[in-house]
Amino acid sequence: MPGMGRRQVGGSSGGESARLFAIAEARLPGAGLGGYALAKDLRFVFARGEGAKFWDADGREYIDYAAGAGALILGHCHPAVVAAAQKQIARGLHFFGALNDIALALAGRLARDIPCAEKIAFATTGSEATAYCMRLARAFTGREKVMKFEGAYHGNHDYALVSAFPPSPGGYPQGAADTGGQPAAVRDAMLIAPYNDLPAAEKIAEDNAENLAAIIVEPVQRIIRGGDDFLFGLRKLCDRLGAVLIFDEVVTGFRIAYGGAQAALGITPDLASFGKVVGGGGPLAIVAGKAEIINLADPARRGKENYAYFNGTLHGNPVAAAATLATLDELQKPGFYESLNAAAGSFCREAEKIFARHNVPAIAANEGSLWQFLLMPKPPRSFADIAASDMPAARRLDSEMLRRGNYILPGVRRFVSAVHGEAELQKTLRDLDEICRAGI
Repeated sequence: MPGMGRRQVGGSSGGESARLFAIAEARLPGAGLGGYALAKDLRFVFARGEGAKFWDADGREYIDYAAGAGALILGHCHPAVVAAAQKQIARGLHFFGALNDIALALAGRLARDIPCAEKIAFATTGSEATAYCMRLARAFTGREKVMKFEGAYHGNHDYALVSAFPPSPGGYPQGAADTGGQPAAVRDAMLIAPYNDLPAAEKIAEDNAENLAAIIVEPVQRIIRGGDDFLFGLRKLCDRLGAVLIFDEVVTGFRIAYGGAQAALGITPDLASFGKVVGGGGPLAIVAGKAEIINLADPARRGKENYAYFNGTLHGNPVAAAATLATLDELQKPGFYESLNAAAGSFCREAEKIFARHNVPAIAANEGSLWQFLLMPKPPRSFADIAASDMPAARRLDSEMLRRGNYILPGVRRFVSAVHGEAELQKTLRDLDEICRAGI
């Protein structure tokens, strides 16, 4: 297949990519679109995608395991999603200030299919959704502090960027600032606890019980599964202290299972944020939860002390809503998740056989269709476990995989999507074997 073997994937080879990189270097901070910056010999410019693959501006082929940060569970340009989006574009690309019929159809569907969703409120991105969840929790309880877990990424806003990327574990419950320009008062409003450590979370929560508005948690934090005792324990802890339990399901929602991780676990949070798969790859996210909390965003409450402001130009975007409805139809087909998760699990088991054959002390961590190569002896239970692993070696491995046309962001969780077939997965395993044979 095209693109096999080690190759130059960066922009130094000239051609269309070189022209586009010149624009990026002149006009964009770090010559990028966000927080990720590939090394110059690895970077590329997306041009088009189809199924499990995409092609860069110079026509080079890649197998896509980033999958739009997990949003593209059906891969690129799935026919049903494309048809739904095209149909809606012909009816109207964007509306504002009033209801649209497609967003209402999606709201009804999601409220039916998400366990905690007595009501939903629309947002544009997962970051917005988690920020709205925190705002709602503070408005509902009249309290200010929110507990999150070390190493958890809840988006790009100031409240989320506390100890998402800490330089070292510990120092609980004080968090570390992950960005410049973050007010100290925002940082002080966040409490940090170690993931999968219920006694530590209970101690911090109880010490701050009078001012604890919420606990926000990912059921799978990056690639770390929350233990059942831990997640059920957080539910009981919030009930005991009168705090709001927030599940951040921006990644896990409709990827771990239909309805989200909460449906698979049988744990109902008070609020939950959804994005990525919920959005169909477009600009749409939601907050789902108890009606008495969501109703605080009712515009009729404007001017009241506990009114929680929600608004966004693209909230309920009809094209993204149409794409999401088409995606949900595919996800509900019999055997969808069984097949998806089995493919990812088999791939990870084969990868670990390769590591063992070449005496590489690594694992292929796997939760559902999420996976990542980690240079450590057993699956992690916390950020501290990953911080103690050989992260430089893992990044070197990931970079070599990318050089061979397997698109994975070094050091970042990746995904198997429904369109990754045997040919793509086997090609990636052959590349892994070649890298391990040569030495990491």
